Amino acid sequence: MAVKEITGAVFEQEVLNCDIPVIADFYANWCGPCKMLRPALEELSEERTDCKVVSIDIDEEPELADRYGISSIPCVIAFKDGEEANRSIGLVPKDVLGDLI
Repeated sequence: MAVKEITGAVFEQEVLNCDIPVIADFYANWCGPCKMLRPALEELSEERTDCKVVSIDIDEEPELADRYGISSIPCVIAFKDGEEANRSIGLVPKDVLGDLI
């Protein structure tokens, strides 16, 4: 399963109401570390069937960024049962992303 780009219009359906844990990557296109993190997220999404990986562009969805207090990117939040379960800020290796679940 590839990383799915989502918007605020489907955030509740895709993340909060999802039956499996969700790794949500809050990023911006101009952010170098965000671009460097993307391959690790893609690999994680292909290797793990027990979670979904989504990306949210904070420039396109500032309300979501505000709602979750995103002040530094990349910021990856793990959601379980509609609630934030874990968070990682900055460029981290793939195994750290997997450990968020």
